Amino acid sequence: MQVGEDGQAIPLPHPINNAKLCVLGLSSGALMRHPARLTAPLVRKGGRLTPCTWEEALDVTAEGFLRIARTRGSSALAVYGSGSLTNEKAYLLGKFARLALKTPHVDYNGRYCMSAAATAQNLAFGLDRGLNRSLADLAHHDLIVLAGSNPAECLPMLMPYLMAAKRAGTRFMVIDPRHTLSANLADLHLPLRPGTDLALANALFRQVPKNKAFIEAHTHGFEEALKAVEGSTLSWAAGVCDLQEDALEQAVALLSQAQNPLILTGRGADQNVRGVRTTLAYINLALALGGSFGTLTGQANGQGGREVGQKNDQLPGYRSIENADDRAAVARVWGVLPGVLPGKGKSAFEILESIAQGEIRGLLVLGSNPAASSPQADRVRTALAQAEHLVVIDPFLSETAALAQVVLPGSLWFEEEGTTTNLEGRVVLRRALQDPPQGARRDWDILIELAHRLGAEAYFRYARIEDVYNELRQATRGAKADYFGITYERLAAGETLFWPCPHPDHPGTPQPFTQGFAHPDGKARFFPTPYSPAAEAPDREFPLILTTGRVLYHYLTGNLTRRISRLSKKCPDPYIEVHPETATRLGLAEGRPCEVQSRRGKARYTVRTSLKIRPDTIFVPFHWEGPSAVNRLTNPALDPACRMPEFKFAAVKLAPAE
Repeated sequence: MQVGEDGQAIPLPHPINNAKLCVLGLSSGALMRHPARLTAPLVRKGGRLTPCTWEEALDVTAEGFLRIARTRGSSALAVYGSGSLTNEKAYLLGKFARLALKTPHVDYNGRYCMSAAATAQNLAFGLDRGLNRSLADLAHHDLIVLAGSNPAECLPMLMPYLMAAKRAGTRFMVIDPRHTLSANLADLHLPLRPGTDLALANALFRQVPKNKAFIEAHTHGFEEALKAVEGSTLSWAAGVCDLQEDALEQAVALLSQAQNPLILTGRGADQNVRGVRTTLAYINLALALGGSFGTLTGQANGQGGREVGQKNDQLPGYRSIENADDRAAVARVWGVLPGVLPGKGKSAFEILESIAQGEIRGLLVLGSNPAASSPQADRVRTALAQAEHLVVIDPFLSETAALAQVVLPGSLWFEEEGTTTNLEGRVVLRRALQDPPQGARRDWDILIELAHRLGAEAYFRYARIEDVYNELRQATRGAKADYFGITYERLAAGETLFWPCPHPDHPGTPQPFTQGFAHPDGKARFFPTPYSPAAEAPDREFPLILTTGRVLYHYLTGNLTRRISRLSKKCPDPYIEVHPETATRLGLAEGRPCEVQSRRGKARYTVRTSLKIRPDTIFVPFHWEGPSAVNRLTNPALDPACRMPEFKFAAVKLAPAE
């Protein structure tokens, strides 16, 4: 803060957004007094959700979980969180699952977003952080590769940094089946066939000149990785990716000329059954060049949400649930024996599958809408509707909440204090702007009250949210993502702090790899990444490829943004983007309805023709629920390493609809 002549504090522009907001931030004030806001708990009675008191709703919630635990065991319960929660709430949710519900099954919607990139970075670097440098450093790179990423619509506040880099002379390569707004940055755009990033990355890795000095000094496994791509010639990759070979030669030239390249991957590259392998292939390319690698997060707290313990295999600080020392460290902070902590549980989609199979009977959902966001959504919706005890904490009646036995009206982001961690690893303190409306409660207050009713009161004694954060600091102390030295006081004073920050006098770590990578020997790892195709292939019946993504005016399943008239007017309904040649061949007309069918279901969308998409590919945004949810069509096949579903590739057919 600065002080003016009148002695009053003058707030400084935020160090990340520099006093700018994207259209979502500019519009979010419309939610403050929204008429659809939930202001009373709902309990299902006679098949209908009925308003009731908080006492009744909390009693019904706790009794349902306790009944299932008695009759089916605690492993018949599960928790489903979110990458949009504050660090404090994500931490509480993981602790709630393990000590209050005593279940191993806790995961979150980041499984659908960051799991492949996170797994790959842990394997290659020994540490998962979206960027291992600050955003201001982007302009120092002479080449930036955006692989499967459209930040202009998916991460708009990154664009000023990318545009500043462009003005400073940075060249850009954009790898995307569509010519998105982000592709306007490109010196070279590679519109590859969806699902073929792995082939492209392998061919580029094989072909580019290698930085042998860097490889020998800072890596292991190069020869094995190179051997695995012996057959990945540019000619072969051009055929697999349906690109011109001379375009790949241009890509090699750009990479070869770069002195300080940076490869940034997004969900277009890794939301598939080979997501970890594809990300590792791009990492191999970056390491071979002696360059840098990063991955772009997809949610408001996409980085912090996956660090603090709401994943099925992780404890706070990136500690492993399967590591004895890590379990002991967290158990000491929580005041329990290590054996009390459950082991590794099911991942997000596996939790939903287990509900469909009757193995998991009770589910608590906070900050997510899996009925719309999950692949093969019709099956997921049916499973959630048949769950014995589904409890949802949400400020609005999402599609998932509408299926619940109990709905607890929670808080919006500006009604709770807490921290988030951005893709740089920078921790940000966010103050509450106002209290929740009468009848709603803060999410963290709800979790604590439920923990008390479930008999875990001794482990959930917090007077304020800062108490939760201070316990989080202790639980991460000495871990890879060490928050111990990052206090509310330091953040409130305006310090810019990146984890790891091991003590209160430590300056934080904006560049964690300056002294070596996070493996014990300080060296990064190459991994063999042999090519394999998508989980399903187009054929005569389903000849086209469906890919999905975001639009600028909506966020996730649209549970919030579709309620804001300013945003809804900009994009009121989902649509199908299709190449004009394809539309003409199939008898589709601009602005008319079209039926899209995959091997899992069908849906109707309005046609938009565009020359900026491949003729063999269609695009549908995923921000809608119910009959308009494109995830009714997507493939539930999972990456074997990280359990990421195959969102970005589904074989489909199109036909005009009446």
